[in-house]
This record gives sequence, structure tokens and C-alpha cells, in this order.
Amino acid sequence: MVVNETRSAKRWLIGDPLPSDKLEGQLLSKRLALPIFASDALSSVAYAPQELLMILLVGGLAFLSFAPWVAAAVVLLLVVVMLSYRQLVKAYPSGGGDYEVAHRNLGEKAGLIVASALLVDYVLTVAVSVASGVDNIISALPFLNPWRVELAIGFVVLLMAVNLRGVRESSKAFAIPTYVFIASVALMIVVGLARVALGDAPVAESAQFGVQAENIGQAAVILLLLRAFSSGCSALTGVEAVSNGVPAFRTPKVRNAQATLVAMGSIAIFLFAGLTAVALIANVHYAEDACHLIGFADCATTPQRSLMAQVAAAVFGNNSVLFFIIQAATAAVLLLAANTAFNGFPLLGSVLAKDSYAPKALLTRGDRLVFSNGMIILAAAASLILLVYQANLTQLIQLYIIGVFVSFTLGQTGMVKHWLRMLREGCTDRSAVIRGLVINAVGAVFTATVLIVVTITKFTHGAWLVFAIMPVLWFLMLGVNRYYRDVTKEVEVDPTTTFGASGDHAIVLVGKMQKPVLKALDYAIAARHDSIEAVHMAVDDEQTAQLESDWRSMNIDVPLNIIESPYRDVADPLCSYIAKHRAEHGSEVVTVYTPIYIVGHWWETFLHNHKARRIRKKLMLVHGVTVALVPWLLDSSEVLYGRRSRPLPGQERRGEPVRPVKRAQHQAESVHRRSR
Repeated sequence: MVVNETRSAKRWLIGDPLPSDKLEGQLLSKRLALPIFASDALSSVAYAPQELLMILLVGGLAFLSFAPWVAAAVVLLLVVVMLSYRQLVKAYPSGGGDYEVAHRNLGEKAGLIVASALLVDYVLTVAVSVASGVDNIISALPFLNPWRVELAIGFVVLLMAVNLRGVRESSKAFAIPTYVFIASVALMIVVGLARVALGDAPVAESAQFGVQAENIGQAAVILLLLRAFSSGCSALTGVEAVSNGVPAFRTPKVRNAQATLVAMGSIAIFLFAGLTAVALIANVHYAEDACHLIGFADCATTPQRSLMAQVAAAVFGNNSVLFFIIQAATAAVLLLAANTAFNGFPLLGSVLAKDSYAPKALLTRGDRLVFSNGMIILAAAASLILLVYQANLTQLIQLYIIGVFVSFTLGQTGMVKHWLRMLREGCTDRSAVIRGLVINAVGAVFTATVLIVVTITKFTHGAWLVFAIMPVLWFLMLGVNRYYRDVTKEVEVDPTTTFGASGDHAIVLVGKMQKPVLKALDYAIAARHDSIEAVHMAVDDEQTAQLESDWRSMNIDVPLNIIESPYRDVADPLCSYIAKHRAEHGSEVVTVYTPIYIVGHWWETFLHNHKARRIRKKLMLVHGVTVALVPWLLDSSEVLYGRRSRPLPGQERRGEPVRPVKRAQHQAESVHRRSR
């Protein structure tokens, strides 16, 4: 093997390739799995309370009295979903999650609905998490506001690069910020509540601001409460990631995944409930439009500080060390929350590819044993959304959680059918099956109700786009599956199709008398075909005459046939010539040898004539033709291979320094001209 002394940019970015037998070493312990799979669910507490309070304030300050009840409903739902997914992980540990459950129990079409919902949700997870992280960075460093979009896309690219290095390395990089976030926010909640107990309740900087409320009727009050609940339900995003990532856990996979799920849910509940409580105690006022806050100066140009920033400033003091630690940890974990999608999206893509609903490229592991193609697609899609929406969190959050609850509802419904089937077929532990049935039935009812609520409350605020994209993905996946099915049927062996080629003819394409042509000629001679000829397409009379002269002077014992091409086309006359040859000689196999340059720099590909590539594409459509590419390594290929062009292989094999040896006499003349 040739070793390249210079390290490529790809190797600097993602590291050296890992052998397949190192896959087990890339699997995750519970300690590392928690930050890599739970960062989305844990980080959602940074914006879920903010969105909940922001929607309630649309109706005025009095509506904040409903916040504890709305938050309690969110916590109850989170408990139900967490318990439901413990059952799902146990029943379907292969990593398909809601998609596999729905596909097996509810049918192909329901499974594809879940898959399309999850794919959309993973993209939005990256966009929302990164936008929220950048929002918290700007809350601490307002001068960065003009570069909001650039920062967001830059972080997406950085996350992709870290994940391309491998699951284990990315989990190590993300573990410290996640645990720092959990510890610092928990400390803030404890300190805030302790201050309340001591009679020194924290006061937020926005507590003094009034709110310009909208006039709403009785029906609108209920709708507003439902909308606040749906925004608070963003705290549930990421719960499904563990069920999709079970294959990434170390053995025992199911037990480790379940333990991680419970730990994640418990921490998320504590942080969500605690942060909401402290924010209400500190009288945090966060409006959908900053100018609706009465008394907020320069509302048109000055961004509001996030709820997390206001609570941290109220508890620890503005611009204190702990304030900046909270902001840094929050921004970090929000940015890293996108990592959940960088693990879930490629894993789901690989499952879809395995089932022939997605391109097979998503099933291929890259150099670092991760599904790198899926990661690149995810990063590109998220960057596009961030660019279109200008990394605006308030707009992006409206697109969020629709896909989550579509997958929640169908996944839990599929689990209900799974347990019912087990009861019908008979099972050894009937009580455990009934317990699972009850849990998943409650989960299905709860998540279906929430899906209806979030659809009604968010549809006109931008969620319609999700409902427009999901059917497109659904039809694409169904079409891909039908395509693979048709191709498989077309190429499978049957008792009627037979192959009986007879004869073996070689054609060497010749442009000019050059070393790559002689190398191709030598390969063709060494293969010992039944017959061999060189073919030149006559486009330029002067060039053709020079070639004929060179051919005679070098005394090459292979006939050179000239095909006239008055319209300067190369591929079609050649294909016609080969078709005529096969018509005369029956089912003879024709092997066409063509030289190809191997270059070391990407820009060199634009400097060489691409005529040969067009010829190859045409030849692929001619029956009975095999195309043999004969590589010639240019000196620049040393960048790739660590070596320069070698001598002609014929020289090394025969010790002949000039040209191929005469192998056999041919019936045709050395140079023969044919018309088109």
C-alpha cells in the first residue's frame, strides 16, 4: 500500500479511517449516551418555558396565572411519553423507533408517514436548536446580532464536522457542556427557590415592563391556553431519539437505553418545572414582539434577552461569573442539541435505506463508521432553512413539534396493536403485556390529543409548511421503494434469460500518439483478445494525417482504422461502427479501451477535455460493449497517491523501452481508413 506523506484536509477534519472491527468500540456507555441522545430533550427547557410564557402574555399579565397549570399538563405528558417509550425500546430495539413500530403494526403507508414526519423534525431540530443557541449567545453579546445567520450556519457546519469524526468522539466532545448545563441550571433553580424561602425573591429585569395585551373573547382564551400548551410541549422534543438510537448503545442495549431514557426524562422534568417556577417568581415578561412590552426602550433595534438570561441575571446578578456560565452552558447545550438529530437522522436514514425506501448510499458507513451521507444531507437541509428564516427562533418554533407528535401518535398506536396481537397469539407474561398495553394506550390518547391541539394552534402560524413537505417526502420514499422493487425484479435470474456470447474483439481508442494511448494498447495486447484494432475518429484532417504518419513510423503491428466524422461528433459514429461490427460478427463481445487521466487537484478536471467521458456514456448504451478504463497518473497525482507516473507496464514486463512488441500478424493493413 502506498502511504501518502501529506495529510489530506479530509483526514484533518474527520480523522483516520476506522476498520469495521472497531465498531463495538464506537458504541456508547450510559454516561456518554446521555449527553449525545438527551441534549435535545434537556436543552428544550431553555426555550419551552419561554415560549409558554410568551404565548400567555398575548392575553395580558393576568394570563400568567394559568402558567403553572399549563406547565403541569406538559410535565404529565412528558411522564406518559417517557413511560411509553420505555415499552417501545424493549419491544423494538433495532433502531427503527416509531417508524419500525408503525410499519410493522399499521402497515407500509403509516410507517412512511412516521418516517417523513421524523425526517422533517430532525431537520427542524437542528435549525431550532442552533437558532436558540445563537439567540442566547446574542443575549450575552448583543453586538453579534448582525451576524445571526452566519453564526447559525457556521455552527451547523461545525457540528457536522464533529459528528463525522465518529459517534464516540462526538459524545466525548458534547459530554462536558451537557453536564455543565444540567448542573448550572439546577444550581440556579435551587438558589432561586432558596432565595424565595429566605424572603429575598429574585426579580427579573423585565418585571417592571407592562404588556400591551390583545382584546380576546372567551373562545379565544381557550385557544390561547391551548396554544401556550402546544408551545410548552416543545419540551418533549428529543424523547424519541433514544428509541431510534438503541443500536448505538453498548450491551445490554435495551437496559442501557431504558436507563438513559428515564434519566433524561427525570432531568428534563426537574429543569422544566423548576425554570418555569423561578421565571414566574421573578416576573419574567417576554413578548412575541418586544415593542409590546410597555417601557422597553429601543424595542425596534434592541433584542430581548432570553428567559434563561433574565432568570440567571435575577438569581446570580447581571454580568456575574455565574450569569456568563449559565449563558455559555445554555448556548453550548442548545447548539449541541442539534447533535441528537445528527445521530437520529442518519440512523433512521439507514433503516429506510435497508427497507429500500431511501437511496442505498444512506446505508453506507463512512471512514469513521458513521452514516456520513445522512449527516451531510441533514446539515445542508438545516442550513437552507436557517438561511430562509434568517435564524429567527420565533418563526422556526412554529414549524416545530408537529412532526414529533405525528410520530408519537402513530408509534404509540402501533404499540397498542403490537400488545393486542401478543395477547391474541398467547404470551408467557400476560401481566407485563397488559401493563404495556395500558401505558401505550394512554400515550396514544394523550399524544393524539396534543397533535390535534398543536395542529389547530400552529397551522396558520407556519406549521402548514410541515404538512406540505411531509406528503412530498412520503411520495418520494414510496417511489424509491417501487423503483428498487422493479429493478430487483428486472435483474433477478430467471429460467428463460440466457447469455451466450461468442468471440472477443478489442478496440483501442486513439486520439494522438501519446504515452497513455500506448499504455492502453499494451493492456489490450496483453489481454490476448481474438482480434484487436485501434480506432481514430477523424475530426481534424491535419491531426489525423499526423497520427497516421506516427503510427507507420513506430511500426505498431495493430491495424489503425480511421472513421470519418464530418460533423465533428465522436460518440455516435463510434457507436454506429461498433453496432455494424457486431451485426457482421454475431454476438461478439467488444471491449473498448480508453485512456483516462488521474489528476491530483480538483481544478485540473476542468482543464482536460471531457470528450472521453461523453464517449463512455454513449458506449454504455451499446449492446455487447465493455468499456475498459486505462488510468494514466499525471505528476500531480502524487498529491493523492504519493508517487509519480510510472513507466509503461509493457516496458517493465518485457524490458522494452520504446513500444509494444509485435504479438501477431493481423489480416488488415496497418492503417486503414473507413467512411462513417
